[in-house]
Amino acid sequence: MKPDFNKNKDGLIPAIIQDVQTLKVLMLGYMNEEAYEKTIKDKKVCFFSRSKQRLWVKGEESGNFLMLQSMELDCDKDTILIMARPLGPVCHTGTDTCWGETNKETFGFLTALEAVISDRKKEMPEGSYVSSLFEKGINKIAQKVGEEAVETVIEAKDNNDDLFLNEAADLLFHYLILLQAKGFELQDISKTLQERHL
Repeated sequence: MKPDFNKNKDGLIPAIIQDVQTLKVLMLGYMNEEAYEKTIKDKKVCFFSRSKQRLWVKGEESGNFLMLQSMELDCDKDTILIMARPLGPVCHTGTDTCWGETNKETFGFLTALEAVISDRKKEMPEGSYVSSLFEKGINKIAQKVGEEAVETVIEAKDNNDDLFLNEAADLLFHYLILLQAKGFELQDISKTLQERHL
């Protein structure tokens, strides 16, 4: 299915650019049929610049191209969702996105939990279980991960899903603490897995 470029008098339709890896919305541009075809052909996202009144390949001056990964049309065929891999900051101001956001991979609640663990490590509040583990050092943290892994395996062999999920949650929680103790985050693990996948 091709976009319906005839819906607007100027032949332009919006193109929303999303990072294929982080899923962050990076920018919004406009395409005419020629820009659309050039994007497919060259695998670099091309827009029609309304201010310059010409085709414009994102990154043609900066080198921060948007490498095409996929394109989808909305239900009315008048908006394109482009999944791309950015080769640098996207906004002309130098920020990662046109909304000034950092284009960092996030993992929903787990990212928020990582932030709490990081705060406990920095602040070391009295009475905090996480802080007490950091106080005891890497050997104790690694031991806890090992214990939780064994308990998860034991529960995996039984039929009680609640117990299994609770042990799996304990394992993941302590694993996040271990990552922080070693100076890493889930983002580092994700990057390693992605490199193996390529």
